[in-house]
Amino acid sequence: MSLKAKLEAVIYAAEEPVTLAQLAALFAADALEWKAEQQAAQAEQAAAEANAPEASTDPQLVLNDAFYASDPGVSAMPAGLAELPIPEPVADSAPDAGSGQSAESEPVPPAADAPPAESAGGDSPETAPDSEPDPAAEPDAADAEARRLARLRDREVKDVLRQLIGELIQSCASDNRGVEVREIAGGYRMATKPECHDAVRSFVKSLKPALRLSLPALETLAVIAYKQPVTAPEVNEIRGVDSSGVFGSLLARKLISTAGRKPVVGRPILYKTTREFLLRFGLKDVSELPSMEEFEKLAAIELDEEEPVAPEDTAPEIAADLSLELSETELEESADEADTDAESEAAPTTLENAP
Repeated sequence: MSLKAKLEAVIYAAEEPVTLAQLAALFAADALEWKAEQQAAQAEQAAAEANAPEASTDPQLVLNDAFYASDPGVSAMPAGLAELPIPEPVADSAPDAGSGQSAESEPVPPAADAPPAESAGGDSPETAPDSEPDPAAEPDAADAEARRLARLRDREVKDVLRQLIGELIQSCASDNRGVEVREIAGGYRMATKPECHDAVRSFVKSLKPALRLSLPALETLAVIAYKQPVTAPEVNEIRGVDSSGVFGSLLARKLISTAGRKPVVGRPILYKTTREFLLRFGLKDVSELPSMEEFEKLAAIELDEEEPVAPEDTAPEIAADLSLELSETELEESADEADTDAESEAAPTTLENAP
């Protein structure tokens, strides 16, 4: 799969706009490999163009052709003469007669700004060996170089990805496709083209609403799915309640349908699940439903995860509650005793004052 196809797939699958930094983190190695392949292909193409046969541009042959073409008596240059070389002019290398020495022996004056010759005894101050490097500065220099290389690599990867995404945007905009890649909020996102707005709006309006079932409807549907074909009295017996109203709701939503009648007294109607049931729950067929053993294992796992409350943890709370109850009871008893004492003290006074 090409790198451009991978970029298109990621942009299409993402819910939020995908930034260039995210793509660089995912496809750094692919981007560098793609760039190396492009450079190799360009080098091969350049080599092939350089080795391709071209028209002769040898000046010797051009002069010969021009000479014979200018003579009206000769229609073409003989084949044998085309191979003969034209003698090149010889440069005059003889020494000047007036000069007392040859060109080879003429001394060359030194340049005005030439550095002084090095002494045989040692190095000059400019070429003296440097002092020993500081070992503490070497790790800092290595880290700085590593960071610089990392920045260059990241910039190179982003340039490659930006180029490919630009080609992807142009290809989506040029051909007769219904989607395009847009740059939104600092990232890239797949979207439908504006000219397809009416078609998309009509499709969205035709979508079915989300499936929402009550707990009784889910219980009834589960019984039918596992026991199908099953009758309404059998479902009622399993659930322990009347499910007549639930059957109507499930039939209206096309989650269940009739499957004939059971050959018993009264010939009750049989019910089974439909293709809509498989679509809603994402099942290939009813054999993909979890088995009872799997349900038992899940229940056992949930029971094991529940931690029982230790009795010693609640003992202090119970003791505090009991102490509060005892204190309230003692207060009530003391109040009753005080009332009784007051009544007993007031009783003799009333008896003595009686006529």
